Amino acid sequence: MQTTPLHETHLALGARMVDFAGYRMPIQYTGILQEHMAVRQSAGLFDVSHMGEIFAMGPNAEAFVQYLITNDISRIDIGQAVYTLMCNETGGIIDDLLVYKVNADAFMLVVNAANTVKDFDWMQANNVMGADLYDVSDQMALLALQGPNSLDLASKLIGDRILQLQNYRFLKPSPGDFMGFNKVIISRTGYTGDIGLEFYVESENASTLWDAIMEADRDSKLYPAGLGARDTLRMEAGFCLYGNDLSETVNPFEAGLGWVTKLGKEKFIGQQALKEIKTRGPRRKLIGLRMNERGIPRTGYPVVHASDGRVGQVTSGSQSPMLDCGIAFAYVENDPAYTTPGTALGVRIRSRTLSASVHPFPFYRRIRDKT
Repeated sequence: MQTTPLHETHLALGARMVDFAGYRMPIQYTGILQEHMAVRQSAGLFDVSHMGEIFAMGPNAEAFVQYLITNDISRIDIGQAVYTLMCNETGGIIDDLLVYKVNADAFMLVVNAANTVKDFDWMQANNVMGADLYDVSDQMALLALQGPNSLDLASKLIGDRILQLQNYRFLKPSPGDFMGFNKVIISRTGYTGDIGLEFYVESENASTLWDAIMEADRDSKLYPAGLGARDTLRMEAGFCLYGNDLSETVNPFEAGLGWVTKLGKEKFIGQQALKEIKTRGPRRKLIGLRMNERGIPRTGYPVVHASDGRVGQVTSGSQSPMLDCGIAFAYVENDPAYTTPGTALGVRIRSRTLSASVHPFPFYRRIRDKT
C-alpha cells in the first residue's frame, strides 16, 4: 500500500486513514459533514496526490492525444484544460481524465489513481504516432483547495493574478516564481461543484505548500478535508466517479457524457462504435435520484418502477448535506417512463422500497458564481 508525500501530515492531524486505489488516504479529519460544509461555506484543503500524471511530449504529442481521447484539443489554447474520456474500440470508457495543454508539444494527462498503470499501458500500446510518454505520478503531489474562499486564500500566496483565473485554465509559474518551487501548475478545474484550485508540485514540496495554505487562513475557516467529503461533494455536483458510475462496460452516451465526445473530429479510438451507439441510442441512461423518504441509497441497490419492477441499479449514493436527503446516481433502462425528471421510482433498501424521484444533475448548484 502506497502513501502520499503528506502521509505524516495526515497522521499528525488525526485523520482516519483508509485504503483507496492502492494508497493509504485520509477519509476524514473532524468529520465528513463538517468538512463538506466547510467547502460549501468557506474552504477545504484536500490531498489528492494519489491521482496519476502522464505527460505526452514531442512534435507528435497533439496528434497522439487527439487519437487517444474523445474530446477535441485542437480547439484549446496553451494554458487551457479539458475534461474528456479515453475509450476502447467498442466505446467502453477506459478512464475519464483531464488534459492540460502545457505548450504546443507538451500535454499533461491527469488520470484516476486506480487506473494509472492500466492507462499508461494503454497509451503505450496505442502510441502509433511515436509521442514521448512519461508517467511522473510518483514525482508529483496534488493539493486541491476548494470552496468560495479558495481564490482569496490563494491570492495571499500567489498574488491577485489568481483572482482572474478562469475555469479550465491554468498558470505555470516560472521556476522559483512560486514559493521557490521549480515545477508548478496551478489550475482551476475542481471536483466539488464549488470554486477551487489545484496545485501540482514536486513531491518534496507538498508539505511546505500544505502548511503555507493552512497558514494563509487567519480566520480558522479552512479545514483539511478527506475523501469522504470529496465523494459527497462530487455527488451533489453531479460528477461521475470511475469504478462506480463509469467503467469499460459503460459508454459516454449512457453516462450523459456525449458533450465531451466529438464524433466529428479526426479519427480516435472507439469513434466508429460510438457513432453506431449514438445512431441507435443507448440502451440505458445515468439518472439522478432524490429520495422522498429517509434512507440512504447505496451502490448496488435496485431501482424499481411501481408497474414494471426492477428497471436499474444505484451506482453511487449518499446523504446530501445541502439538501438533507438521500441522493443517488443510477443506471436505468433508457425509457422516458424511467428517465424524465420528476418521475416516481423506488429504491430497494434492504427489505423496504423507499420512494424517490428522478432529479436532473446537478443536485446542488452554487448561487454565487462571479466567473
